[in-house]
Amino acid sequence: MTFPTTPAPRVRRWACASVVPLAAALVLTGCTGDGQRPVSDETSEPTGTATPDPTEEPTAEPTDEPTTDPTSSPDGTVVPLYFAGEGPGGTALFREFRRVEGDPLTEAARIIAGGGEPGDPDYRTLWPQVEIASVQATDGVLLVEVPSDGFTERPDGMSKRDARLALQQLVYTLQGVQQERVPVQIQRAGGARLFGLPTTVPYEAGNALRTLNLVNITSPAEGDTVTGDTLTVTGVANSFEASGPCRLLQEGQEIALEGYQSEGWMEQRLFPFEVDLPLDGVTGEVVVQCETDDPSGGTEGNGPAIDTKTIRIAG
Repeated sequence: MTFPTTPAPRVRRWACASVVPLAAALVLTGCTGDGQRPVSDETSEPTGTATPDPTEEPTAEPTDEPTTDPTSSPDGTVVPLYFAGEGPGGTALFREFRRVEGDPLTEAARIIAGGGEPGDPDYRTLWPQVEIASVQATDGVLLVEVPSDGFTERPDGMSKRDARLALQQLVYTLQGVQQERVPVQIQRAGGARLFGLPTTVPYEAGNALRTLNLVNITSPAEGDTVTGDTLTVTGVANSFEASGPCRLLQEGQEIALEGYQSEGWMEQRLFPFEVDLPLDGVTGEVVVQCETDDPSGGTEGNGPAIDTKTIRIAG
């Protein structure tokens, strides 16, 4: 997720790109939201939180489509995890996958709640260390039991928006693991608040196009070692005209550039894409960088959304 030091060239259409279905164990479907608005904006009202007045019934419908098909094996279950990172308009959520042992809902929640580190060093969790006793699918909600009474209010340094986005980390993660758009209910003794937010009503998934980074590389993963003459990059994006660039960088220099074409862009979700980058004898450490299109060429707005993965090309 290292942002380029020079403006990215304008990208509009990529005739060389093709739409290729993802053929992988981790099947990606979209994430919904509404409108082509910035990923995040510190001055805007964060989305997807419970109704502030606990006497009101929550009215928002869950908007997130399941984001992966978790795969189980004797060695555990592959689950999606949502972490915070820097988008063009501020903090946004990025997804990565991990294999966990034990109950996948509970273990995924424990990682998000500060019990584990993301694989990509550019990502982080917005949670302080919070104990998660269990997560259960029950009575039409995903019930998260938090036994401690700590962090009733926001810890020092956590903004109100970060508090809401922290809960969205949990919602997006658990809905992805469960493969259902199910509200997330946090249960605490006495109905105590968490990070200053109510826990008396369930939380829905927030507006995807304001909550998620608009491009997210799925494979290769951070730290992978790959071989061959071609690197296949997969991910999800919502980009102008469904197109954008993927670059291969080595020591800060661009050594390959191909355009991706995602499966759509006119809906309120992210769409799968796949693109091949030529390696042409490249070896050593490289950075894969995928971006959304920037129709203004950098003259307007916050610039493109970007995600990167540092990998090694074996000789």
